[in-house]
Amino acid sequence: MTFIAYYRVSTTKQGSSGLGIDAQRRAVANFLGRDTGRVVEEFVEVESGRHKHRPQLDRALRAARLHRAPLVVAKVDRLTRSVSFLSKLLEAGVDVRFADLPQIEGPTGRFMLQQLAAVAELEAGLISQRTKAALAVAKDRGVTLGGYRGTSPNDQAREAGRLARQQRSRQRAHDLAPLLASLMQDNPMSNAAVARSLNQRGIPTGTGRGQWTSGQVKRIQALIEHLTHPEVVTNEVPTSQRGWGIFTKRGV
Repeated sequence: MTFIAYYRVSTTKQGSSGLGIDAQRRAVANFLGRDTGRVVEEFVEVESGRHKHRPQLDRALRAARLHRAPLVVAKVDRLTRSVSFLSKLLEAGVDVRFADLPQIEGPTGRFMLQQLAAVAELEAGLISQRTKAALAVAKDRGVTLGGYRGTSPNDQAREAGRLARQQRSRQRAHDLAPLLASLMQDNPMSNAAVARSLNQRGIPTGTGRGQWTSGQVKRIQALIEHLTHPEVVTNEVPTSQRGWGIFTKRGV
């Protein structure tokens, strides 16, 4: 029986050194050895488990559909720690096997995987909570956090950060669009009036700091218009990728 293998590591260092990937390959080989299965293609992803953008996973799923072969992963937490993402994956029309679990198929298998992902998501949240608490204690003791670590972000890291800020701005505009539409539906309001309404409703700004201003409302409305009608070019929304900075830098 043929399989498509998917391996994921969280850091570029792990990906380039092979650390982590080799262990996953051994786990998959041991799992498939029991069923005399063989891997016809494998895909390696270097990405945090919290992120949903997985180009290599998309390729692996396409290959699995093409070969009509199951996708095999070393451990369930190598795939994802997000319940919603795993649920979406289970609807991709691909049979997924995990080397650290018995063979799971059908509705019962889907239910078990969702429960396992829920536990993994809880674990990730608790780890984050403990880390923040430890950093807060260190800061109270006078430990200097952050600062120069001897390295500077490369172009890839800066581009990843820019794309992440852009995605947050898009999501923010998407979330605010229904509320802004309802405010303007019956009684057109000025940007200053909309800002006051948002402040009165306790809607935080993009940074979570300060109060809404008419300028922020103007920018968020321009972004909503751009996302709704991307073919319309205005002076408020530059069409270049670099132009998205106006929405992220000013707290929209």
